[in-house]
Amino acid sequence: MIKYILDKFFYSLLTLFGVVTVIFFLFNVLPGDPAQMMLGQNENLEQLKIVKKKYGFDKPIFSQYCLYLNDLSPVSIHSVNQNEYSFFDKKKYTGIQLFKTYNVTINLKFPYLRTSFVRQGKKVSTIISNTLPNTIVLAISSILIAIILGIIFGVFSALNKNSFIDIIIQFFSTVGMSLPSFFSAIIFAWIFGFVLKDYTGLEMTGSLFELDDYGESYILELKNLVLPSIVLGIRPLAVITQLIRNELLNTLKQDYVRTARSKGLSEFYVIKNHALKNSLNPVVTVISGWFASLLAGAVFVEFIFGWNGIGKEIVNALNLLDLPVLMGSVLIITIMFILINILVDIIYVKLDPRIKIK
Repeated sequence: MIKYILDKFFYSLLTLFGVVTVIFFLFNVLPGDPAQMMLGQNENLEQLKIVKKKYGFDKPIFSQYCLYLNDLSPVSIHSVNQNEYSFFDKKKYTGIQLFKTYNVTINLKFPYLRTSFVRQGKKVSTIISNTLPNTIVLAISSILIAIILGIIFGVFSALNKNSFIDIIIQFFSTVGMSLPSFFSAIIFAWIFGFVLKDYTGLEMTGSLFELDDYGESYILELKNLVLPSIVLGIRPLAVITQLIRNELLNTLKQDYVRTARSKGLSEFYVIKNHALKNSLNPVVTVISGWFASLLAGAVFVEFIFGWNGIGKEIVNALNLLDLPVLMGSVLIITIMFILINILVDIIYVKLDPRIKIK
């Protein structure tokens, strides 16, 4: 197990390095001068020179890339010259100095995602930390809806194969997989947040925390979670339902299930402890993939419902060409993907003892 985790960690670092390299060069070939974007309407030639030197924009692209890697690395090298971008400025970096040589210092720090081009002086890490929890709450709510209802519908469908119930469940599963999330979001927001608002009490838009009537403090609005979580849960619900049905039908034909039945065990016990448990492995894969995708932003759904998550933040950053926010968001999402994949492999072992991790 330890060797497996170390191997996974090593390959994860390689993946992360590749993603960092791609997003840096991809976003830095976009048109526009970052220094001009930071100064806005207050730019002049002298100020441009100062900003470019301060943030390293005056250096060759490969040097900028090395500086970006240095910012992200937990162990980093910094100049002792306060006029250099790589100087260990405690206003930017959070960490401690390990040791100092003649002209550089070696430091242990938290990864630095830099500051927003548009929101002057605001750290990208702060922006992400304010929005990522909302996306995580939305993703968890959506996947829980999909798992619970997907297992229930899948089991009902399998146990009533080719019946009217099975046909209805299969029909709605097919429709659910076909519907784009942004289309479902518009329909649900209009029907339940506008047409039936008097009966549902739901709003078309809103986030987890909203300003009170006096605009002084934020209050928790759980009702705003209902529509976006249902919309995001529709497609994984449809997929899980189909998978559970197909896997359960195959599992029920296995010899060990027939043996369990011949021992006089109840049908509920056989399905719960034998058939269903061994049908969950492919479902775990689907759940992990969908959960990671939901964490990746659920961009359109968050934007349509006005949900203050990382997806909405990515849309705003794209509109404003706020590159540090874009790059930081993609990086955080990549890390989430990697962690979820490792977790899924460990869950596999718990669900099926036949799978061994060396």
